[in-house]
Amino acid sequence: MEVKIEKSWKEALAPEFEADYFAALTDFVKKEYKSNTVYPPAKFIFRAFELTPFDKVRVVILGQDPYHGPGQAHGLSFSVPAGINPPPSLQNIYKELEADLGMASLTPDVGIPKHRVLEAMSGNLEKWAEQGVLLLNATLTVRAHLAGSHQKKGWEEFTDAVIKVLSDKKENIVFILWGNYAKEKGKTIDPTKHHIITSPHPSPFSAYSGFFGSRPFSKTNEYLKKNNLEPIEW
Repeated sequence: MEVKIEKSWKEALAPEFEADYFAALTDFVKKEYKSNTVYPPAKFIFRAFELTPFDKVRVVILGQDPYHGPGQAHGLSFSVPAGINPPPSLQNIYKELEADLGMASLTPDVGIPKHRVLEAMSGNLEKWAEQGVLLLNATLTVRAHLAGSHQKKGWEEFTDAVIKVLSDKKENIVFILWGNYAKEKGKTIDPTKHHIITSPHPSPFSAYSGFFGSRPFSKTNEYLKKNNLEPIEW
């Protein structure tokens, strides 16, 4: 099957694109875009792969569904486009980033480090992706206002394959798994080859149960530097 995805990922995931489940998934997704409002825009479904080619991946941050509100989803887990207010989980990610790395004071009522406000005025995480942080959702599409509406249609099998091929064919990747769903999905990661960081999810419902204070950003950079890899400029 011909799939428009970044070249190195197309090669790494070639068997998936010929699988029966992927053909069924493709049919389902095409019908959904024709008959409903679906996020992200179709051109951004594989945006995470475009910005972070297979051979450039150094970190994986695993999400679950795309945001399902207007204008929020653009193909990167936890990220929103420029001009869109950061959702609560992303605000908490910024708060932990601030506390972890000791950056400039947060912008009042938004929770974003000041230098990032000047840079993007949003929660756009494309700069992370361009440095090798694969911002991967387990499900790559969702119907508007219906969280989880495209689950169990084949996306999970596809993204399981993404995680497995990264684990099998690469070394020294940092996998950041927030919440029980991400931890479960990360069970195929080889901990002898990679570094796994886990904590509760940054959602307001769980952030105070261990996400705050977990220091994933400094821990990631410590591991990368230990293995002679460039740290991420968070």
